Amino acid sequence: MDPTNKSMLVNDLPDVLAAIGQAANHAAARHLFKDYRARRAENTLRRQDADLDLFAHYLAAVGITADRDELAVDPDAWRGITWGLAAAFVQWMLQQGYAVTSANVRLSTVKTYAKLAFQAGTLDATEYALIRAVAGYSRVERQRLDEKRAAAELPTRRAASKKAEAVRLTPAQAKALKTQPDTPQGRRDAVLMSLLLDHGLRCGEVARLDVTHVDLKSGELKFYRPKVDQEQTHRLTADARQALQAYFDAGDAPAVGKLLRGSRKDGRLAAAGMSARAITQRVQVLGADIGVVGLSAHDCRHDWATRAARKGTDPFALQEAGGWNSLAMPRRYVEAARIANEGVHLD
Repeated sequence: MDPTNKSMLVNDLPDVLAAIGQAANHAAARHLFKDYRARRAENTLRRQDADLDLFAHYLAAVGITADRDELAVDPDAWRGITWGLAAAFVQWMLQQGYAVTSANVRLSTVKTYAKLAFQAGTLDATEYALIRAVAGYSRVERQRLDEKRAAAELPTRRAASKKAEAVRLTPAQAKALKTQPDTPQGRRDAVLMSLLLDHGLRCGEVARLDVTHVDLKSGELKFYRPKVDQEQTHRLTADARQALQAYFDAGDAPAVGKLLRGSRKDGRLAAAGMSARAITQRVQVLGADIGVVGLSAHDCRHDWATRAARKGTDPFALQEAGGWNSLAMPRRYVEAARIANEGVHLD
């Protein structure tokens, strides 16, 4: 070997090792949330998901776009979360009438996931230390606070599981959301809304879709659900397939990379993919365009599951298609039958 080349290899070794180390860090960061959740009981995860759902609702109330599902699985969803937001979240819950103990529990959940985000490198050490320092209320403080709220005739025992109602869509509104202008942005939006309304994908799942996940010839969509660590294949609905066909035929879809392209203020499509936050913001805009205020990607998933349940979809099939770990979630969408044992066959 040429001594010069050997010297270059030796000199490059630190950079190579550094690159390998960074790649390992990125891989660990991606799996950090999944590993944490894999170690927790289902009851714990359901409670934490409800806590994060309320946190996302609070963030929306103060003008910050956050996807409730992404907060549970993606460290990037915690980028920009500060100790001030964590502290204000506690005060917001108290003003909404939640029990002090419930506020303490939800603060603990926020701290837990903030710690994971810190370990993943999304939150810096200073911000995490300040979030960790946000204190809940002691038993004596809880009693004093409840006395003051009672004196002010404020509620002090709002149900811990109470959450904001999902925005409900009529069939006409769902159709309108999937029917977009024949422009690059409109064709992209038609794909987005079809995937949300016809396939019940989570916001982050749509953001992760790659062009290679779509097979128009077979009419199938293959994708990954990080929340349950599961690869799935869906047969595309007629509307979703038509929207995707138009998107590809017009040359709007990128040759490689993320399926959905972002868009500029003038409506032109950008090269980069859409982030979960960009998707959330776009869904809100498209909803507002047809008179539906506050529409979210989660509302679209709720609409998909509700329509499927009303059409008599078996709960086990709904669980599989929706990417849930248990029947607890899909059962919420199955309306109680007029006759309890209707559909039960013994002979």
